[in-house]
Amino acid sequence: MHDTTLLLIEVGALLLAMSALGRLATWLGLSPIPFYLLLGLCFGQGGAVQLGASIEFIQAGSEIGIVLLLALLGLEYTAAELIGGLRTSRRAGLLDAVLNALPGAALALLLGWGPVAAVTLAGVTWVSSSGVISKLIGDLGRLPNRETPVILSVLVMEDLAMAFYLPVLSAIAAGVAFLQGAITVGIAVAMVTVILVVALRYGHLVSRLFPADHYEPLLLGVLGLTMLIAGLAAKASVSAAVGAFLVGIAISGKVAENANQALTPLRDLFAALFFVFFGIVTDSSSLWSMVLPALALAAVTIATKVLTGIYAAHQAGIGPLGRWRTGMSLTPRGEFSIIIAGLAVTSGIVPAALAPLATTYVLITILAGTILARMPDAPWFRARVAHHT
Repeated sequence: MHDTTLLLIEVGALLLAMSALGRLATWLGLSPIPFYLLLGLCFGQGGAVQLGASIEFIQAGSEIGIVLLLALLGLEYTAAELIGGLRTSRRAGLLDAVLNALPGAALALLLGWGPVAAVTLAGVTWVSSSGVISKLIGDLGRLPNRETPVILSVLVMEDLAMAFYLPVLSAIAAGVAFLQGAITVGIAVAMVTVILVVALRYGHLVSRLFPADHYEPLLLGVLGLTMLIAGLAAKASVSAAVGAFLVGIAISGKVAENANQALTPLRDLFAALFFVFFGIVTDSSSLWSMVLPALALAAVTIATKVLTGIYAAHQAGIGPLGRWRTGMSLTPRGEFSIIIAGLAVTSGIVPAALAPLATTYVLITILAGTILARMPDAPWFRARVAHHT
């Protein structure tokens, strides 16, 4: 059979399966991310069936998915909001980093994986899933709640930190010499700083490059600029995802709003392929050996993330029930955790077992987080909180 014909068959069957799983996730009230990861595991090494002709297409689609995922996340924020979030949530952000990064680093060292794996796993356990949490807040009707800005400020702090963390991780994972690594990180930090300054002071000029009311040139223009900057960022040893995120920040106003609407279907498609591809490149036969470490790590870091949220909400003057909603809403890890693990594992400098550990960990936290986020709305939980206040 011709390769193109086989590619069409494989991709078509895969998309149909993803559609069915997405519908199942919606019916269950869960995020579709764990379902996509599980589907990828079925088609990867150790899975039931292995894909052939479509692997390169899915890999390319997954890389576009990362770019679009982070670009649209950036479109949700303005540069002023990022800077404002940084100023108002400094203590909560520092506590967040310490409480949630240290357990991951400690487990990597206990497993004997070395310092690079420790830095990697620290990032995996540190950053919450903006995508999953944003969807949960919307699904639960909590957008007008007083604690929602607190949740978003913590997420903004983490997203901004990732703009500096990912280049550092890329340099470490590449195993470059200290001087070369320092230069690489310096270039990365300088590039991130320049883009932030441009976004803060000249973002309105960037937005004027695109026609807000004409969707076709708007879609092509924003997508083109995003992929161009993402590629240049990767060339400068900055993560392409970070470059895309900063492009999203630089675009504001009606252009950002309409670009978000135009790009959302593309993001959903290619981001789903990203999670499927991560499952494909993970050896599913090694997942079972990582269940216990992942469960232990999830138990600890879910508790530390809840403490982070409670502290942040308390600092903002939120009441007891809102504090619990904040902490429990922040527990899912997702896209960034997978991106971090993928960057490190593909470099070959960290043990391959880190990928199944990260996958299992993300699955557990998303499933647990989806349930925990709903608990503060339960009558018995409200009554218990009221009894203790």
